[in-house]
Amino acid sequence: MDCESRALLVVSVLLWVCPPARLTSSPANQVNLLDSKASQGELGWISYPSHGWEEISGVDEHYTPIRTFQVCNVMEYSQNNWLRTNWIPRQSAQKIYVELKFTLRDCNSIPLVLGTCKETFNLLYLETDEDQGSRFREHQFSKIDTIAADESFTQMDLGDRILKLNTEVREVGPMSKKGFYLAFQDVGACVALVSVRVYFKKCPYTVRNLASFPDTVPMDSQSLVEVNGLCVNHSKEEEPPRMYCSTEGEWLVPIGKCLCNPGYEERNSACKTCRPGFYKTALGNAECSKCPPHSFSHHEGTLHCSCEKNYFRAEGDPTSMACTRPPSAPRNVISAINETSVILDWNWPEDTGGRRDVTFTVLCKRCRGGGGGGGGGGGGGSVPNAGGLAQHCEPCRSNVRFLPRAAGLRNTTVTVADLLAHTNYTFEIEAQNGVSQLVPKQRQYAAVTITTNQAAPSQVTVIRKERISWNSISLSWSQPERPNGIILDYEVKYYEKQEQETSYTILRARGCNVTLNGLKANTAYLLQIRARTAAGYGASSRSFEFETSPDSAFSISSESSQVVLIAISSAVAFILFTVLLYVLITRFCCHSKSKHPSEKRLHFGNGHLRLPGIRTYVDPHTYEDPSQAVHEFAKELDASCIAIDKVVGAGEFGEVCSGRLKLPSKKEICVAIKTLKVGYTDKQRRDFLAEASIMGQFDHPNIIRLEGVVTHSKPVMIVTEYMENGSLDSFLRKHDAQFTGIQLVGMLRGIASGMKYLADMGYVHRDLAARNILVNSNLVCKVSDFGLSRVLEDDPEAAYTTRGGKIPIRWTAPEAIAYRKFTSASDAWSYGIVLWEVMSYGERPYWEMSNQDVIKAVDEGYRLPPPMDCPAALYQLMLDCWQKERNNRPKFEQIVSILDKLIRNPSSLKITANTTARPANLLLDHSSSEMPSMGTVGDWMDGMRTLPYKEAFSGVSYSSCDTLAKTSTEDLKKVGVTIVGPPKKIVSSLKALDSHTKNGPVPV
Repeated sequence: MDCESRALLVVSVLLWVCPPARLTSSPANQVNLLDSKASQGELGWISYPSHGWEEISGVDEHYTPIRTFQVCNVMEYSQNNWLRTNWIPRQSAQKIYVELKFTLRDCNSIPLVLGTCKETFNLLYLETDEDQGSRFREHQFSKIDTIAADESFTQMDLGDRILKLNTEVREVGPMSKKGFYLAFQDVGACVALVSVRVYFKKCPYTVRNLASFPDTVPMDSQSLVEVNGLCVNHSKEEEPPRMYCSTEGEWLVPIGKCLCNPGYEERNSACKTCRPGFYKTALGNAECSKCPPHSFSHHEGTLHCSCEKNYFRAEGDPTSMACTRPPSAPRNVISAINETSVILDWNWPEDTGGRRDVTFTVLCKRCRGGGGGGGGGGGGGSVPNAGGLAQHCEPCRSNVRFLPRAAGLRNTTVTVADLLAHTNYTFEIEAQNGVSQLVPKQRQYAAVTITTNQAAPSQVTVIRKERISWNSISLSWSQPERPNGIILDYEVKYYEKQEQETSYTILRARGCNVTLNGLKANTAYLLQIRARTAAGYGASSRSFEFETSPDSAFSISSESSQVVLIAISSAVAFILFTVLLYVLITRFCCHSKSKHPSEKRLHFGNGHLRLPGIRTYVDPHTYEDPSQAVHEFAKELDASCIAIDKVVGAGEFGEVCSGRLKLPSKKEICVAIKTLKVGYTDKQRRDFLAEASIMGQFDHPNIIRLEGVVTHSKPVMIVTEYMENGSLDSFLRKHDAQFTGIQLVGMLRGIASGMKYLADMGYVHRDLAARNILVNSNLVCKVSDFGLSRVLEDDPEAAYTTRGGKIPIRWTAPEAIAYRKFTSASDAWSYGIVLWEVMSYGERPYWEMSNQDVIKAVDEGYRLPPPMDCPAALYQLMLDCWQKERNNRPKFEQIVSILDKLIRNPSSLKITANTTARPANLLLDHSSSEMPSMGTVGDWMDGMRTLPYKEAFSGVSYSSCDTLAKTSTEDLKKVGVTIVGPPKKIVSSLKALDSHTKNGPVPV
């Protein structure tokens, strides 16, 4: 190297500026095996021959000293200068990358070049299992590439100080031995090697969904590496977490997740203990909740908060409920006396203890002596605590009646009947709630003392026949149970049964017996008795029937008649008991035999039949009151917790907004809000809330989550989780061709998983389309828009007939269009259309064809062609979903399995449908993968059998395929021909046909 060239090259090293900003990959996923810039001393690389490459000192863009190599023997012929690195252990890498930064001088700028000047140099490598020291053999090295400069410098560049570095990266591998050497061969260039960096890529340690994934090095360049995650401390698996490591060192397709243990919450991708004053009871990733009122926690990681002094929590109370206490006593007890009954009325306690489950119990005491107490004589007075009579009181008799009941009252009124006349009573009304039993010594009651009035006697209940003859009968009876005073006499009323009380006779008896004379022989009579006191007559007894004996017949004595009656009654009772016992045993045995465990079913509300333990969808339209379904399946929200930020669109019933939801003790979240427009009808309100009744029944990561509804104030609102990226069709059109195949398949898998969940619940969506799929910031797709949905019958193969309404023709299966019958199989057809939309980045299915043309074409066998660069496996899945026979379509469970296999083997996505023998836009016969050869325009039109345009073509002069291929779409429309699908693909098939007619048959 002459002095001038050497000086120029040294200057070029010292004047280089920052390299280009664009890097091949992020340094976070790169592991350096060698970096020449990191060494401050001599690198010690071998140069052969010794006068070739020369190691010198320089500075980088930050003026940090570095070691570089240069060579510039352009004045000499036949240059072969080698520079070999030290032995580099490859560690666990199979594929390595070499990054070179260098400067190279333009040969034309070097004056008086005597030798052969080059502007390139060679990069080579040698794999070995051990360090070979200084041994060097050129023939052992394999060439990686010839390195050329994007920009070379000249003498003028050195003067203007605008010199730039060249950066080149090359890939080497796969490697199998323990280490390798790199070599640089100069064959006559003026080059300065500024830095050499050797690295490999890895998927770096990360934490996703509370699962940690270790550093992972891709094993080869063809497939992804599946890595199982390990739940972080204080968490458990909900679904085994796993991800895939790509060859570029990127993590893909996270599946599964971990949940924080009770007492822990997710913070900064870890499970942290709940702070003092907070608690968390269940497994999950919800935040720790603040202790409810009147409770506390002084330690970290609390599962539930303890109650403050004099506050309690009942056994069935949730841990999120505030601690409560027993209620205070009822207030203002008032009595209204009516003879031997009393109506008690009172006010609610001033303090309910913070609970809503307050009930009342009325305790009755009969008191003797002791005099006053107030409230007597029917005055309706109020006595808060008549304790002065307690020493003479005893519990009331069991026959005292309380209406509606004595205990568990939820209202503040009770009627007490069948009391004794002229008797003092004390009533204690006790207030209780769910925690009263925890403090039994603290009875909270109010008392009132009353004295009953004079009352008529009670009913005569026992009547006996003493003697019967052909014209008389002797009767006796027992005194009423409650005479309520001195009985003055009894009224006996009787009449012939056949007269039906149109003519009757009344007798009065002083005692408890009477003889009725002057009766007709062999005649049935009905008889009633009632007692009279100074207060009046009591109630009449029930009708008692007897029959006189035949004329001159032998009269049975009363004693004998009783014996006979008792014997007959006993016999009849025994026979009836035996028959009843036999029937019960027979039914029980038959029931046990016929009731196989698998046939047992449970009935739930609204007549819906469900299998035990299986969650099924309930159609809200089956409720008589639709608002009942809303409150059963949807949470009512307070409108004050919702803040509307802006209007983002308009729906069928009103505006769609974005906003924020802040519930007590919970973190504020972003939500989407559907509002019901002003002036709605009752039907519009029911239809609007029906979607919330449907959504509220679902709980799946790929189904839009309902946060709640607002129905108690205006506007009426449905609040759901917020999906940042909006609808899938608009999102794909906005990011056309920006996603990898794996990412698209991941989105499709999420949609299929959500539809599998709906199908398992016996639910048909009816409007599955990309516009009804929402996408969040993590590219998770969720099924939404349940306005057209209907439930299946118990038979999973049964079809549901719609009640009318619009049908989205382009997404709907043929049988649903023709017969308005929808099943999960028709949803599978719609999923095939969604799959086509995703792979075509939101293109409109069937393009500009009218709905009638779509119906006709599909019925005659036409199927959408594969989108550009669509993997063959995905297009085959589309065709399977578009089977005309619905029973041949895949179930969503099978679709999920197919997509999982594609994710695990991404190399299968590299085979595109465009390269197969299947025609691009001809009518697809699913039973054959190839179309027959066609030789003429007539053959081509016969093959296009779903396009009935042969007659239109026959009337015009399109005698050759070449003429037809040059015809514009407008010309075809003039003769009544409408192109099905993209016109350019039809023209392509015509050109292929023209080539066939000229050069011989070719497949169409």
